[in-house]
Amino acid sequence: MDIREANVLITGANRGIGKAIAERMLSGGAAKVYAAVRNPASAGPLVEAFGDKVVAVELDLTKPETIRAAASRAKDVTVVINNAGVLQTASALSDNAFSALQFEFDTNVYGLLHMAQAFAPVLKSNGGGAFVQLNSVVSMKCFPSFTTYCASKAAAYSITQALREELKAQGTQVVSVHPGPIATDMGDAAGLSEIAEPPSLVGDAIVEALKDGRFHVFPDSMAKQIGSAYESFAGQVVEASMNENN
Repeated sequence: MDIREANVLITGANRGIGKAIAERMLSGGAAKVYAAVRNPASAGPLVEAFGDKVVAVELDLTKPETIRAAASRAKDVTVVINNAGVLQTASALSDNAFSALQFEFDTNVYGLLHMAQAFAPVLKSNGGGAFVQLNSVVSMKCFPSFTTYCASKAAAYSITQALREELKAQGTQVVSVHPGPIATDMGDAAGLSEIAEPPSLVGDAIVEALKDGRFHVFPDSMAKQIGSAYESFAGQVVEASMNENN
């Protein structure tokens, strides 16, 4: 899929990876970007930089009614990029493990389901398009200090695999993006600033994956290392034609 002249909706487009993706889409020729954020005013810098090519839309992944309203407003969207996510530092034995898990699942997992259910019909009506989900390398490798976050991303990755199969029938390309440490506020909060790489890598990798029709995306150094080791399993199992009866 070519992003030129595409109408793209990006959750969490006001900062970090989401903002970098928005800038990459627009520099690559996208006709319009819906900056889907909890507070539309926070997308002001994007609107100032790109004018009427950016439309700020209220969307909170923990509030399904805002997702449905955004889908009704962005009826011309051809690419949906669900980038927004949350992180709390909690191990399996932390006192806050249960509250952290609930907090992260509300956004990272239930939010993804609501996004898919709201926007799949919109993409279908516009010829299929693409649905891109920002997962993480921690969906494949759990780091104990971030156990609950890893669990939420593993669940999101599982759902993304299912969406790949389900949305294929309507001509929608599904992409699963698995960044490692990226230089964002979330990365800083996780203590990863010393090894983090630029968020622009993620936007570039998404554009290439859409063009090449790839499902898995590993944009940065750590991601590529994990992706290289995972490649054989992904090809033979995750992306293979299998069903419950195999």
